Amino acid sequence: FGLKHVTTLVEEKKASLVLIACDVDPIELVLWLPALCRKMEVPFLIVKDKARLGALVHQKTAAVVALTSVDKADEAQLKIFQNLANEKFNKNVDLVRKWGGGIMGLKTQAKLDKRAKAVAAEEAKKLASLKR
Repeated sequence: FGLKHVTTLVEEKKASLVLIACDVDPIELVLWLPALCRKMEVPFLIVKDKARLGALVHQKTAAVVALTSVDKADEAQLKIFQNLANEKFNKNVDLVRKWGGGIMGLKTQAKLDKRAKAVAAEEAKKLASLKR
């Protein structure tokens, strides 16, 4: 646990599952972590409370926890959680933010129309001068 340690584990791909608390304050501390997990293809889950993660690591609270290895008896359970994390968070295209809708503002549309007209006029001049 610990944000810096979890970050290095994710960057080195040593983490098998990353758990992120939803009530971290300020949220900017962990806001970038899902993108890093997607990039490094490490499964991550967002859990309900910092106190739950803290109980996992015998602390009062924990913002993030990375699981690197578990007992042989718990391997199947970890695999289930990894599959769930991949399905719900890593591979979910609805969670990946799409910027813009491809619709430009009025000023930009007018500028592009003006530019297109200027290019068309230039082409017309070239064709007219070549025909003479």
